[in-house]
Amino acid sequence: MSISPLRSSALATPHLRAVSTAANPTPRPSIYSVPRDPSGNIIFAEPPPPPTVELARLHRKQRLAASFRLFARYGFDMGGAGHITARDPENPDHFWVNPAGVYFGHIRVSDLLLVSHEGKIIEGDGLLNRAAFAIHSELHKARPDVIAAAHSHGLYGKAFSAQGRLLDPLTQDSCAFYEDHAIFEDFSGVVLDSSEGERIAQALGKRKAVILQNHGFLTVGASVESAVWRYISMENAAQAQLLSEAAGPTKPIGPEVARHTASQIGSDAGGWFSFQPLWDVVTREEPDLFD
Repeated sequence: MSISPLRSSALATPHLRAVSTAANPTPRPSIYSVPRDPSGNIIFAEPPPPPTVELARLHRKQRLAASFRLFARYGFDMGGAGHITARDPENPDHFWVNPAGVYFGHIRVSDLLLVSHEGKIIEGDGLLNRAAFAIHSELHKARPDVIAAAHSHGLYGKAFSAQGRLLDPLTQDSCAFYEDHAIFEDFSGVVLDSSEGERIAQALGKRKAVILQNHGFLTVGASVESAVWRYISMENAAQAQLLSEAAGPTKPIGPEVARHTASQIGSDAGGWFSFQPLWDVVTREEPDLFD
């Protein structure tokens, strides 16, 4: 298996990778626009769900395809590792997932697979990643409130996971995970058995994220947007902590302030909102993801 070249040194700041675009790319219209009040101010909350099951399914699949493109841009595409799932709105015991072996930066809506909790491909062509099924099927079973789950082998998440500890509330952004993530300590190789997926779900509990020790990060959310933003944000928090600790002693934010800050920025609505600029960029520059 070929390994993607390292895109940054351990101390470099990752940026979205440049991509070639058409001269005047025209993004496909979204299901609905950013919600605004009568005065035109943006409402800092998730919009109401699409009015039909078909539109809800299309909405989730579009955001899922865009999320893989974003993971490719951030360098979260280590070989064949990584998967993001979205629960089907009509059949909650089914989820949409990426086909194994397809480069994240090329995934389109039409490439996604619909998989049952028994591991049967209901719709789509391609290979099912056994680790994706083993982990995500159990997460979706254990957490009916979870619409999406994201996992990959990001560089800083892997590095931090090897330390076997939780993130510290060192910055405003990292406070989003304060008292809301856990550690799964039982690394035993590539996850191929659903019983290990069940243990990961137990470690996650009702939280938004879990550190898979010696493996990486996994995040969940009540929308594709929030789950994916949380993964991106958690990788960033790990990078910030590793950089800060490498520079010298750190001064974590106190529990009371960290808890208050978490209540301000750690919600699903906040994750949805933070995802919107990334959605705007990738859909404008790579409209073929809608195919």
